[in-house]
Amino acid sequence: MSRRLATTLTSCALALAAWALAVTPATAELPVIYDSALGYAQASPTASPPGANDFACKPSRAHPRPVILVHGTFEDMADNWQALSPLLKNNGYCVFALNYGSFHGSGELGIYATGEIAASAEQLSSFVDQVLAATGARKVDLVGHSQGGMMPRYYLRFLGGAAKAHALVGLAPSNHGTTLDGLFTLSSYFPGSEAFFAAWCPACEEQEAGSGFLSTLNAGRETVSGVHYTVIESANDEVVTPYTSAFLSGRNVTNILLQSQCLLDQGEHLSMAYDHIADADVLNALDPLHPVTPACTPVLPVVGG
Repeated sequence: MSRRLATTLTSCALALAAWALAVTPATAELPVIYDSALGYAQASPTASPPGANDFACKPSRAHPRPVILVHGTFEDMADNWQALSPLLKNNGYCVFALNYGSFHGSGELGIYATGEIAASAEQLSSFVDQVLAATGARKVDLVGHSQGGMMPRYYLRFLGGAAKAHALVGLAPSNHGTTLDGLFTLSSYFPGSEAFFAAWCPACEEQEAGSGFLSTLNAGRETVSGVHYTVIESANDEVVTPYTSAFLSGRNVTNILLQSQCLLDQGEHLSMAYDHIADADVLNALDPLHPVTPACTPVLPVVGG
């Protein structure tokens, strides 16, 4: 083969390779389900939400901290995070999620976050260590819904979590508890959980306003230094009642009321994780240097789908 022919063939091969790279589609984005009824239909005792729990994921320079999603009472990681998990993954984050708080085998029924909250915080602590070891990151960001937005505060304050977490973002967190009516309202959304609530949900009692657990958690101060807190809440919250009990005080706290951003947002407690406005607030809390502005379009409560 002549040198000229070899050079020509090499050039053609390089051109074909460049063309192939040009026409190869970019990695497809994961579907983001901004529909609470569809999202909660994904309940599973074991399945990870889309985009989560890739332990080979290495955080980028743009997003150096992995995000850990922490579900709420009676929920699991699959039903709670069908919107936010793929949204974060599509935005370049390493995303992780866990099931926690199974009590007397409730996890086999797909019912989690019912056990004693301090024990659940221990489970979160172990999971954070696992994520840090796998990713090589120095710290994580925590995003939680309902109990999942409150329980990490115990981890941060009493289990050494402040050294391992940069931010905590709570969607309708039960920071100061709720009335008993609110807890029964929550249980009514999950078939079979009303009977379970009566005898097998220590976390429910601990989330009642004025409980010993919450008194200890909130005594003296509501936050720890070095951690950035964001609370996102709806005035329509029928589970964390009154809704203002979700908010925290402190210089390192940002409290957001959804209706102050958009009057068309009529989401409530269960729809919170599927609210495109609330989820944009999560993105902004995690990366305030690159804010996004969500469209002020209607958000419906979970009861209406």
